[in-house]
Amino acid sequence: MYGYRHQSFNNVYFKKQVPSNVQPLFDVVREFCLSLGENIVEDIRMHRVVFGKSITFRWFADVEPEREGIIIKIQKSRKEEPQILQIKVGQEITELKEIIKNAFERIN
Repeated sequence: MYGYRHQSFNNVYFKKQVPSNVQPLFDVVREFCLSLGENIVEDIRMHRVVFGKSITFRWFADVEPEREGIIIKIQKSRKEEPQILQIKVGQEITELKEIIKNAFERIN
């Protein structure tokens, strides 16, 4: 069972924001973030989804769909600037998963 969610990811308005060609990539990143632990908070915002750790919501990933992929901001520490990555549809995401996992483990 995954962690707490503020809104349903099936929110029709948000789903319309994600281009159909980007949806599979978006889903893989989303499911990976949710799989990192029981204490994951998923916050569906107007144009993006933010993933945080526990109810104190120390965010570690902010995922926003684009026409050809996603923009993801990675927060490893509140004292560091977020790392911003642009991932295109079809791009290998093994390294991205490691970066997200590392941010999840380091954020406090």
